[in-house]
Amino acid sequence: MGDSHTWTAAPAAAEQARSVLAAAWSCAVTAEGGREEFVGAHTVADDGRVLLRVPEDSALLAAAICAPRGEPSAVLEFADVAPVPVRGRIRARLWLAGRLTVEDGHLAFTPTRVVLRQPSGAVVVDLDEFAAAGPDPLALAEARLLTHLADCHGDAVERLTRLVDADSLHGAVRVRPLAVDRHGLTLRIERVRAHGDVRLPFHAPADDVTQLTERMHVLLTQASAAACPRALQWQRTDRDG
Repeated sequence: MGDSHTWTAAPAAAEQARSVLAAAWSCAVTAEGGREEFVGAHTVADDGRVLLRVPEDSALLAAAICAPRGEPSAVLEFADVAPVPVRGRIRARLWLAGRLTVEDGHLAFTPTRVVLRQPSGAVVVDLDEFAAAGPDPLALAEARLLTHLADCHGDAVERLTRLVDADSLHGAVRVRPLAVDRHGLTLRIERVRAHGDVRLPFHAPADDVTQLTERMHVLLTQASAAACPRALQWQRTDRDG
């Protein structure tokens, strides 16, 4: 398939964690004041601190203001949810343990431990790397991009399966775009009772949507030149029959 598939780079754990943090719309906060869930209430500072806009009657805010031992400890949890409906839609979970302080009537959270859990396992992210990292440049556009690919270009997704090893497609009943980042596209291959993921790396990183369009065009051109896997042909015949 050419040199494009010798490029296997993926985002580092710190960048993945910052991407989850940037794209997540909600978070759960557990502290001495209890557990609360917030939607659309957090922003992220450049150094990785999380700023929470909470109601004035929030138990967490009261705990931070009245904490007898100074800054109360807390755990923030974020879920990375696939924008396209797939089986097993939670792609990753991010836990931040740290301290809460009150700044201008809002909560400011400084992490002291960062854990990223993915299907491959949990990783403790280095704090300095987390503070220095930024989110993937496609993180905020990913939901729109993947939804458009799934809803409007199903034929392209099917064509991309020609770049997947036939063994990985054995028993496949549906293939959906699961994730995209500057380094590649991940497909979710669903079977009757199981699923698996296959990554199609780009020949070079894509730092914006324009570059992503070019990278996808290269993949599709390669897919058009590849033979259709027998496993997928069999599944199509089975469904159509």
